[in-house]
Amino acid sequence: MLTDVEIAQQAEIQNITAVAAKLGLGAEDLELYGKFKAKIAKEVWARVENNPNGKLVLVTAITPTPAGEGKTTTSIGLADAFSRLGRKVCVALREPSLGPCFGIKGGAAGGGYAQVVPMEDINLHFTGDFHAITTAHNLLAAVLDNHIHHGNELRIDVRRVVWKRVLDLNDRALRNVIVGLGGKTNGVPRESGFDITVASEIMAILCLAKDLADLKERLGKIIVAYNFDGAPVTAADLNVTGSLALLLKDAIKPNLVQTLEGTPALIHGGPFANIAHGCNSVTATKYALKLADVVVTEAGFGADLGAEKFLDIKCRMSGLRPNAVVIVATIRALKMHGGVAKNNLAEPNLDALKAGLANLEKHIENIQGFGLPPVVALNAFPTDTSEETAAVAELCAKKGVRFARSNVFAEGGAGGVELAQAVESAFNDTANFKLTYSDGDSIMAKISAVAEKIYGADGVSYTSAAKKQIAELEQLGFGSLPVCIAKTQYSLSDDAAKLGRPKNFTVTVREVKVSAGAGFIVVLLGNIMTMPGLPKRPAAEKIDITSDGIISGLF
Repeated sequence: MLTDVEIAQQAEIQNITAVAAKLGLGAEDLELYGKFKAKIAKEVWARVENNPNGKLVLVTAITPTPAGEGKTTTSIGLADAFSRLGRKVCVALREPSLGPCFGIKGGAAGGGYAQVVPMEDINLHFTGDFHAITTAHNLLAAVLDNHIHHGNELRIDVRRVVWKRVLDLNDRALRNVIVGLGGKTNGVPRESGFDITVASEIMAILCLAKDLADLKERLGKIIVAYNFDGAPVTAADLNVTGSLALLLKDAIKPNLVQTLEGTPALIHGGPFANIAHGCNSVTATKYALKLADVVVTEAGFGADLGAEKFLDIKCRMSGLRPNAVVIVATIRALKMHGGVAKNNLAEPNLDALKAGLANLEKHIENIQGFGLPPVVALNAFPTDTSEETAAVAELCAKKGVRFARSNVFAEGGAGGVELAQAVESAFNDTANFKLTYSDGDSIMAKISAVAEKIYGADGVSYTSAAKKQIAELEQLGFGSLPVCIAKTQYSLSDDAAKLGRPKNFTVTVREVKVSAGAGFIVVLLGNIMTMPGLPKRPAAEKIDITSDGIISGLF
């Protein structure tokens, strides 16, 4: 079979104005970035904001494994399938980070015959949104250090500076650095570090902001440090909010591209699915809902992380409500949750599969707990047996949820028609959407609600530092914010080694901090890396471009 990049290169891509026309947009509604990419002009919203909303489909997955689940591929193929059924459809996704592209994971533009194109551009610099976010973040860091250097009028405690710098690459050597060395003219020495751009609070803010005015207000609330009295120091205190907003004036506009089959795709924003909420922008999702009858979107990692944050944070803040939730699973991944080693996953193993189904069962129960209708999508592999497929279908029947086999990787939209029909049927179910906790709950009560209801934990323990941080945040008035819990994506627990559906466990909160501009409390379970490292043989070693511009090795 052709590689992803070869499939993308052979596709007949439509001019972006033709793609826009499928959503009722004209050339005057676009800001063109060549023939195949565009941003939607801000004036469009005033014309479409009173349109009725289309149906919203959230795509999530079982707990991820190295075997892969194919959530983005399924999202794209599902949108193409809806298009084949004659629906006016749009897919709304996150933008890929350069870090994984050159690391180990690869890009995030789908795969096989369910991709968004131009795949190379989307996986690389795209329309420059990530560069704008990187620059805005680092401008704030530079102004902060400059303020300290020039007398520190705000009495910033350099031991409590919390704003690092960012870079959209994996570079473990930059996790911990000392800035300000080299003498008096080079600033005040202090410990700092770098995060990857997708972990920047500005990325989360861009994806949650309603418009430029809301973006500017949120930017001003960013806490960069604390002063000697323990009071927060914000971007507004540094008088830099206007400059930050200026750098993001184009980045806030959604990007329009297309799938291999010409289905419109809005790809915008890309916050970390751990330290942030892991969803594309509210702006892009709302545009899509006003412009299409069916909108397919996704959230990062498994339903315990991305979907929980989509529902408890993004929906809470935006008023969005999914009409159906697709849970993507593979027989390979389920067997891994049942105890099979990665190199043995191609072998039939019904017993291991049945053991691993407990993980899928928990995610089904979680989505049902939100009052939403789940649909299980079994992402097909050639090694799947009919007995294994039947076992998954049997569990779904037992749980009273719809099931469909999806083969969009190999067949594109044609391989997702059964899934699209199942999702469309779910639109008729009565949804009774409810959040995991209320705004008025204490921070600890919110953490306990997610840990016990979503993860299945017996309880939560706290380090002494975390208890102190929670007390301080509630004293500062942040207790009403939702919680964004960062933990390993590889387990329902906070221990990556506990696969399947762990029982009899507690989770440990080691650190709690506030992203005041984004509007949530970040809760850290275990050791979460906000600046990934490269593997021994990074993908960067296999990527190349010929003298006539043909790219290879990108996936």
